[in-house]
Formats: sequence, structure tokens, C-alpha cells
Amino acid sequence: MTPVKWFYSFLKRYRNLMILGLFLTTVIAALSIVNPYISGIIVDNVIQAGNYDLLPQLIVCLLAVTLLNSVLRFLYQLIFETASQGVLYDMRSTVYRKLLEEDFAFYNRKRTGDLMSRQTGDMEAIRHFIAYDLYAVYQNILLFAFALLMIFTVNTKLALCMLVVLPFTAFSTFKQSKEVKPAFQRNRNCFSSLNAFVQENISGNRVVKAFAKEDYEREKFQIENDRFKEAQIKASRVWMKYVPIFEILSYALTIVLMLYGGYMVILEEITLGDLVKVNGYLWMLNMPLRMAGWWVNDIQNFVTSVEKIYTTYSEEPRVRTPRFAWNHGDSFGYPHQKIRGEVEFRNVSYRAEDEDENDADIISDINFRIKAGQTVGIIGSTGSGKSTLMNLLCRFYDATSGQVLVDGTDVREMDLYNLRDNIGMAMQDVFLFSDTIEGNIAYGRPDCSFEQVKHAAIMADANHFISALPDKYDTIVGERGVGLSGGQKQRISLARALLKDPSILILDDTTSAVDMETESYIQTQLKSIKKDCTVFIIAYRISSIRDADQILVMDGGRIIEHGTHDELVAAGGYYAKAFRNQYGEIPYDLLNEQKMTQRR
Repeated sequence: MTPVKWFYSFLKRYRNLMILGLFLTTVIAALSIVNPYISGIIVDNVIQAGNYDLLPQLIVCLLAVTLLNSVLRFLYQLIFETASQGVLYDMRSTVYRKLLEEDFAFYNRKRTGDLMSRQTGDMEAIRHFIAYDLYAVYQNILLFAFALLMIFTVNTKLALCMLVVLPFTAFSTFKQSKEVKPAFQRNRNCFSSLNAFVQENISGNRVVKAFAKEDYEREKFQIENDRFKEAQIKASRVWMKYVPIFEILSYALTIVLMLYGGYMVILEEITLGDLVKVNGYLWMLNMPLRMAGWWVNDIQNFVTSVEKIYTTYSEEPRVRTPRFAWNHGDSFGYPHQKIRGEVEFRNVSYRAEDEDENDADIISDINFRIKAGQTVGIIGSTGSGKSTLMNLLCRFYDATSGQVLVDGTDVREMDLYNLRDNIGMAMQDVFLFSDTIEGNIAYGRPDCSFEQVKHAAIMADANHFISALPDKYDTIVGERGVGLSGGQKQRISLARALLKDPSILILDDTTSAVDMETESYIQTQLKSIKKDCTVFIIAYRISSIRDADQILVMDGGRIIEHGTHDELVAAGGYYAKAFRNQYGEIPYDLLNEQKMTQRR
């Protein structure tokens, strides 16, 4: 499907409305020939012939046509505006739904500002085309044709003289359309880049201020702003070059009429009334010629915007529900079907999509099996692939080789929505929406009761600080949880995951910003859901995973150790070394007891 056909799929939903609008436009264009025609009759039959009895009737006719023209003009503009808003609404909703379906790899490639510009500036260019350009171009083509036809009825030679300018107009329009398209493409690209830069800096304003880099960022913004300004000026130069040509061609028609038309009146080949008629039709010829350059600009802007939106829309996610799972009665194709939580990684390796085949895998040859209800700790150095394991389990990415199985079924054969709906995840990078604390906790289950929200907050040890806030659970937090500490945001994120009542719970470094006492409390609460939920805990602190049923130690994308806490300490490997580095030679139980005593 081409971008234009894709656009038409939205426009045809308003086909009847558009046909009515174009019909009214045709009627208005036809009515436009009436007033100049009556003006000619007034000159010949009233002023020159002295037949004043006709004057009242002709004036009433002029007023009636003008009034009807005004009413119809209001109606068709209302129709086209309604259609444009409808198309914009449908298209924006469709594109947004597609953005929600895209996978992580898509968002890794795209900048947020670019995607925002698709939904704002490019969409507005499409709306403007439907609301104005579409009927304006059609109307002016009709005006030009009707006017030329009426001039032919007055005098063929005069009409042919006026046709001389048409080849020059057509050639100029063609040349401009060739030059203006790349200019508008460059313009839209620079606008997207500027939009992305601003969005990125607003989101990262804390980092900018923390490093006192305001001047540096201003300079970078100035570069982007200058680039956009230059693109705008280059686009303007195109129509600056051609618009004067269209103006000259339109004025040429006036010169032809005044000189040759006046000469024909002197020779009595046409009457003075005929000259007034043609002069009345002249604006119907001039308007299309004068506006041709502007409409070419708008049309090319529209085409460029449609192409950019469609290019983004047409990118298909590589991670999606297989078609056979949609209606497969024996698999996990049913939405909201509860899973047990048994997890197995079988010879799993993963390499990023944009990496070369010779590059090393992010994780390689991963094998382990977790029974439903078990707690699994994952520890390792930064970049060892801990979070990647969970991304593959949630199917944010697909394994390059091997299988990730949940309850014995490959996740690639499962309904994607149902799989993720059974997983609760407190991510490493906590994101809180611009909403109340209650709304953020209940994000996964918006229909739950307040008591359930509060219970989840209690389990995450968040209730006490939430209750201390002025508006308690109705407190509004910022886009990224601004106004809360790192530990508070982590506990709200944990409560959000717990409230889902998931079959699999993933805690990706969730307690790194909380103190030992809070962590101990959270660990105790997690034990209460152990029988119903498989828990994965990614952590750097031994205390977070010490009581896990299984502990996976990762390094360089591989599992280098696997066992319980006691087994790994006794083995004297990476885990034992990390344990000694964090707690020295003091037994962990004694150390924890001392810390709890100090807090009491």
C-alpha cells in the first residue's frame, strides 16, 4: 500500500460528506458566473439602452445570488472542517494504537521527539489539506474553467488570447513542484530533530542542572534551531522564486483584457457590457494563477507528512502474537488465562538486532528451570545480562536461538497480551505517570478497590510515607515521579507490580534505594505470596537474594554459578567473593540482627 492509498482509507470513511462538500463547491463556482453576467446586462440594457425597468429585478437577483453564495460557502467550509477533524481523529488514533503495538527494538531506534512530531505537526498538515486545500484547488479549477467558458461565449478571439498564459503557468507549476518536495522533506526532518532535542532536554533537565551544562545545551539547541531556520528559509526561497511568476502571469491577463478587449470595443466587435462581463470573470482566472504556487507548497507539505507518518506506521513489530495462537483452543491463546509460573530457559542465546553476526552474544547458552512458586535470585556484574533474561521472559525481545518456556510452552507461541498480563514487573528504571499515587499503583488493575491498593502499598512498605503526604493517596506525582525519593518511587513501583496478583513477579534491582530494614520487611512480605507466584529478584546486594530457592550468578552473558546461598558460599567462587566483599567475615545473620537492633 502506498502512503496516499493509506491516507485515502481514512478519507473514504467521510466519502458522503466530502461528496456533499464538493457538490456545494461546484454550485458556488457555478453561481460565481452569475453576477458578472448580470453586470454586463446592466451596462448594455440599463445604462446604455435606458431600460430602467429591468434594474430592480437585476438588483434583487444580484442580492439573492450573493446571499445564497454566502450561505453555501459557510456550509461547505463547515463540512470540510468536520471531515478534516474526523480524518485527523481516526488517523491519530490508528497511529497511536500502532505505536502501542511496537516492540522495544522500535523504540530503541526512534526518538520520542520524532514520534511526537508525527502526531502533531505532520497530522496538522494533513488536516489543513482536507479542510482547505482540497476544496480550494477544486473550486479554483472550476472557476477557471467556467470563466474561460463564459469568455468563449462572449468572443472566441479574446478567450484564445487569454489562453496564451496557460502553458507558462503549467510549466512554472511543474518546476515548482519538483523543487519544493525535497525542501519540505528537509524541513520536516529538521522540525522532528528539533522537537526530539527539546523533548530530550526537558526530560533530562535534572542532569543538565546537576552538571551545570545550561550554556552547553543552549549552544546545542541553537545549532538545531539554526538548522531548522535554514531549512525553512530554503523552502521559502522556492516559492519566493515562483510566486512572482504567477503574479506576473495573472496581471498579464488584465493587460490583455484592457488592451485587446478595449480595442475590440472600439471596433464594436464586442459591447461595453461584454467587456464588463469579461472583466468580472477576470478574477476567476487570476485567482487560480496567483494561488497556484501556494497550493503546490501545501500539497507537497501534505504529501511529505503522509509519507513520514506512513513510514512510521508501516514498521511491523517483530515481537507479536502468532496468528495460530489467536484462536487456538488448547494453548494460551485465551486472553486473561492464568498461568502456573513454571519457567525454563533451554539453550537460550540473544544478540541485538543491529549487531553483526560476528559480534558476541549479549547472553549465550543459558539453561535453567524454575518450578512454579519458587524464588530465584540473579546476581552478577553490570552488563552481565541479568535484565536481558527477564526481557526475554516477558518477550520484549525474542531469543536469537534456543527456547524460553513458560509452563512448557514457548513464549513465541503464546498470546503476547496474556503472557505479560500474568507477569508483574518492577523495573530498574522506575517510571511514574502524571497521576495520583493511587492511580499509579492501580495502573495494572484500574478497576480494583482502594483497599486492594492500600494492601499492595502495605506489602511494599509504602503506606506509611504515602499516609504522611498532604493528600495521601490522592497526591499527584510528576511525569517521572518528581517529588518522591528514589526509594519511595521504587516502593510505589513494587506495589504496582504486586497489585496485579501475577503468576510471575520480576523485581529488577527494586530495593537498591531502600534501607536494610525496609528491604527485610519487603522480603518478609514477598514470602507470603511465594506459594502462588514465581519470583525473580535481580539485585547487587546479597541480602536481597540470600533466601532464594535458587541463585543464578551471571558473568559475561553466561551463568557461571547456580545453587542456593549456602552452596554458593561453600563453593568459594564469584558469589562467595561478593558475599565477603559486602559483609566481610561477619556471619550474615549476626550482621542483620545487629542492624535491626540499632534501628530499634
